[in-house]
Amino acid sequence: MADSSVTGDPRIHVTLDQLRGLERESRGLSFLPGQPSGSVLHGRQASRLRGRGFDFKEMRGYQPGDDVRAIDWRATARTGVPHVRVFAEERDRPALLVVDQRMSMFFGTRLNMKSVTAAEASAIAAYQILAAGDRVGGIVFDDERQLEVVPKRSNHALYTLLEGVTEMNQGLYAGRIAETEPGSLNRVLGSIARIANHDHLILVFSDFDGIDETTHRRLSGIARHNDLILMLVHDPVALSLVDDLPRNAHPAIIGDGRQQAEVNFASKSLREALGRFSRERLEYIQTWQQEINLSVLPLSAGEPTLPQLRYLLGSVKA
Repeated sequence: MADSSVTGDPRIHVTLDQLRGLERESRGLSFLPGQPSGSVLHGRQASRLRGRGFDFKEMRGYQPGDDVRAIDWRATARTGVPHVRVFAEERDRPALLVVDQRMSMFFGTRLNMKSVTAAEASAIAAYQILAAGDRVGGIVFDDERQLEVVPKRSNHALYTLLEGVTEMNQGLYAGRIAETEPGSLNRVLGSIARIANHDHLILVFSDFDGIDETTHRRLSGIARHNDLILMLVHDPVALSLVDDLPRNAHPAIIGDGRQQAEVNFASKSLREALGRFSRERLEYIQTWQQEINLSVLPLSAGEPTLPQLRYLLGSVKA
């Protein structure tokens, strides 16, 4: 079990009770087809959501009113009598929530750490998916570890996932040196491809630090047979770094878990360069919506998580 008293500040570290308290907040949200008109997933992107699949139930003789598209022509030719294939909607479908808790997520300038926003959003999604009758599981990962929870229609699977999120979230702290190897996100994407070979709903909660052409290729393969939604967690500083950082800021220490450097944010050229780098990554990920069969929903760590999800999924109007 994770220590629930790492900092005492829910904006920096989450607790298991904090995530469990979000169950009621998930009501009214949906990641299924038939999105509200105000949802980011409505319209063009809604057509990407396959919903639950269908299981073959039986072969029987054709009856008046049956859909002619269901006629099995081989059976009809073999017997000389029209036959139709009958399918039943699956009782549920598996959902895989992929939650990034790497050191790159341990950053925030206004409200939450990105790692906290990802944890809260994944908990809300998990409760909604289970309440809708679907199986829920996922992958939680940091710079060294990876926890896999097989999708099941059970509270036990959900709580195991939330415990993993909490434990890895509370393992983040300033100055932590991670034994990180390049491509950790791509390794997780490889695990997703192994687990979710088809007809899964996959939500990835991450800042997508370290993306490259391999990331693009693996996401394309995953999206080919699954519903893939990227919950792009970012800090407001990525959108307006030049204006947000004070010109007389003292030098700050920043790091990636392996190396640290002192940065003078009073330098206008440095602020502009960092802002340009951050914006270009966000814009690049947004272009994947046209290149890959997936959807991108941006989540800001500078605003409360729940209202953003309600707005993105059409539960409230702007």
